[in-house]
Amino acid sequence: MSALYSKLIDELITKISFMEKGDKLPSERQLCKDYNVSRTTVRNAVGSLVNSGMLYQIQGKGTFVREQNRQNLSNYYSFTEQTKRNGKKPKSIVINFEIKEANSELKKLLKLEKDDKIIQFDRLRLADDIAMMYETTIIPYNRFSKINKQLLSKKALYDIFDELFNTKIYQVKESFSVSSVENEKAKALNMKSQSPCLKIQRESFDIENIMIEYTISYARADKFYYETSYNPQSLIK
Repeated sequence: MSALYSKLIDELITKISFMEKGDKLPSERQLCKDYNVSRTTVRNAVGSLVNSGMLYQIQGKGTFVREQNRQNLSNYYSFTEQTKRNGKKPKSIVINFEIKEANSELKKLLKLEKDDKIIQFDRLRLADDIAMMYETTIIPYNRFSKINKQLLSKKALYDIFDELFNTKIYQVKESFSVSSVENEKAKALNMKSQSPCLKIQRESFDIENIMIEYTISYARADKFYYETSYNPQSLIK
């Protein structure tokens, strides 16, 4: 994706999050003017959001917002707890699970020794059996060697940390960006390849500030949004 295309999708997702079901999106000409981009960029970005289910089009009338039924990602770190709070049943399907050597980047990130291994697994996260998020998680093998695919299929990862290893998450660092889903991930999420999504990178730390989890999640843009609020007066010094 080009930088302009990615930025425009990001801007449009933010704009749509403040709109109501049935609200009409500005015309292509107006969007070109508002965001200073070409009509091709606008058409491609809007088309992607239509494919993702956030928008729908009526020939001769325009582009409209679908019903907003999405979860807020503000202060978000536990899919299981967030889903329960929304009155839905969480479910995780472990798609891949492997124990392997860590590359140099992961060794540095997780502060591993030369021969230390990692556990890497992919999970499809569902709410009421609807695919919501595709996650790839990496944890240090030496510390959590008892974790296996069967265990992850039955219990939430943070519950496993707590109950089996007496380890709790005390700090989480998350970053959000606009991305797209491809191939297997798109298929698992029932989306078209190259559909826009929210990419969440999470680093979780224990009480001693040691990173014990590194996760990259791809959340369906039609099911999640990010919102934050603050008091401008608190920024004045």
